[in-house]
Amino acid sequence: MARLIGWQVLLHPGILTSEEVMPPDPPVSPPEGPPSGKDGGRSEEPAGPDTAPAETHADPTGAQAGPTEPSPGSKKRRQLFHVTLPGGWGALIFACLSLTPSLLPRGGILQGLICGITAAIGYGLGVVAAYVWRAFADREPRRPARRSWWILLIAAIVLFGVSFGLGQYWQHEIRRLMGVTEYNIGTAVACPFVAALVFCLLLLTGRGIRGMYRWAARLLGRWIGQRAATAVGWLLVAALVWSAFTGILLNGIVNAANEAFSLRDTQTPAGTHQPTTALRSGGPGSLVPWDSLGRQGRAFIGSGPSAEDIGGFTHRTAQEPIRAYAGLATSDDTETRATRAVADLERAGGFSRANLLVVTTTGSGWVDPAAVDTFEYLGNGDSATVAIQYSYLPSWLSYLVDQSKAREAGRELFDAVYDTWSKIPHDQRPRLFVAGESLGSFGGETAFSGEYDLRNRTAGTLFAGPPNFNTLFREFSDDRDAGSPEIEPVYKEGRTVRFAAEPAAGMPPADRPWDGTRVLYLMHPSDPIVWWSPHLALTEPDWIGETPGGDVLEEMMWVPFVTFWQVTADLPFSTDVPDGHGHTYKAGYVDGWNAVMRPSGFTAEDLNRLKDIVWPQR
Repeated sequence: MARLIGWQVLLHPGILTSEEVMPPDPPVSPPEGPPSGKDGGRSEEPAGPDTAPAETHADPTGAQAGPTEPSPGSKKRRQLFHVTLPGGWGALIFACLSLTPSLLPRGGILQGLICGITAAIGYGLGVVAAYVWRAFADREPRRPARRSWWILLIAAIVLFGVSFGLGQYWQHEIRRLMGVTEYNIGTAVACPFVAALVFCLLLLTGRGIRGMYRWAARLLGRWIGQRAATAVGWLLVAALVWSAFTGILLNGIVNAANEAFSLRDTQTPAGTHQPTTALRSGGPGSLVPWDSLGRQGRAFIGSGPSAEDIGGFTHRTAQEPIRAYAGLATSDDTETRATRAVADLERAGGFSRANLLVVTTTGSGWVDPAAVDTFEYLGNGDSATVAIQYSYLPSWLSYLVDQSKAREAGRELFDAVYDTWSKIPHDQRPRLFVAGESLGSFGGETAFSGEYDLRNRTAGTLFAGPPNFNTLFREFSDDRDAGSPEIEPVYKEGRTVRFAAEPAAGMPPADRPWDGTRVLYLMHPSDPIVWWSPHLALTEPDWIGETPGGDVLEEMMWVPFVTFWQVTADLPFSTDVPDGHGHTYKAGYVDGWNAVMRPSGFTAEDLNRLKDIVWPQR
């Protein structure tokens, strides 16, 4: 067969075979005599998976010699880089679908990464689908016609070009909804090239794993049957890859990050100083040393409004708020750390204040200043806040690997506070509140068994940006009243628990009473932390099929595997958007705490002034 031209050599359209999912059959010697069949002598018989176009050459006398086998190295290179026709169609379709809108605006590099990953997924699904179809059709693989590759090439140019143009338009619309003005045309142009590079790297990685499997199957085949060798070979390679990822790669990344961030934890943020008041941990008479608070603990303790700041807002005589904190260096044991923080809270007089707040931190011990500052302003400084650190890692990494630590920290801290609080006479107890953002809401929930427990043991709760795996959040959302949407569910007619994207606009149902303890979840329709779930890969969630929120495009749709990777890619950038969108909750705390605490004497104008105080960048 003559040498294939141009792009066919690069793609090596080889053969439509089951090579991607099954090992090749043993080579069979060709029959004697010239090839038969149509199309210039091309055989209609199925070719083996490793077959490559034969090369011919002429001798010096001009007589044509017979076909020559390519060198082993050349043959292996063609096998390494060739693609199959059904795999190519799968990659094209999924690459185009990856350009559909997601929750957040994406730059060109990130879009290229998503496109390359989803194209690789589509390629694998196309190969598997072809193999399954051939199995049901009970036929061997056949070499695709040359025109089939031309059709794929033309379709790729047209479909991807149209999809890329639509993708740029959708990204513009998302940026408009969120007030994002940044746009880099250079990275947008680089998107297809990044996608191609990522696709090739993933394809080569998959074929490297397949090569390991074949080697293992051949080795095992010396001692056991072929079918058993095939099955055991797959199991061995799968176990090796899984253990390499979880045991070596993932643990290595986590350990390296833990070491790096533990060193960073010893630093003190610029402008932060050790307190000179006994009302703060790390100050005079504190049971928790300043050096043991950690970077985020020192930032929390060394910041916040003073009595003068609060009085200037409320136009009343205000008190200096109390803040207690215990870092990882305070104790290696979570229970002991929580006990130490509560003891320091009690020493500072926290249980004699009117309002007491228990905060479960996120990741490296961070507490959103907007959440606590607002609590202190609305309480006129007659408040106390306590928190503990449970990890060195930043929030997004703790989100993946430190869920158990967040759960333990939330439960131990609240139990320690509640143990002391419950022993105080009823008429002398402070109002007990609970708060947490992101992974902090996950940890904060674990101290309670459900709606009644939250209502009976607290005066109010404010959780912002709850992850989709939160136990109580999922219970309240899944059991929501009929007719209420998942992006703003109504649970038990809103008697205790309510949800809001913009609390200033109200927390449905507006026509039902909200007496006693109030539990409020703040969650933006565009927050990937709230909506990400492994189930996105194969199951369409209600929030996509329903009317979208105000900052989510109607064109967003659910596609198996594709939507999962799109929302996954949104996670690390969930806070890189203006306040009120994504995972950024700042000004929303003002209206949220105003609803939960129900302070008196504040007008809508006062609340707007407070928003400018706690988040001047809005």
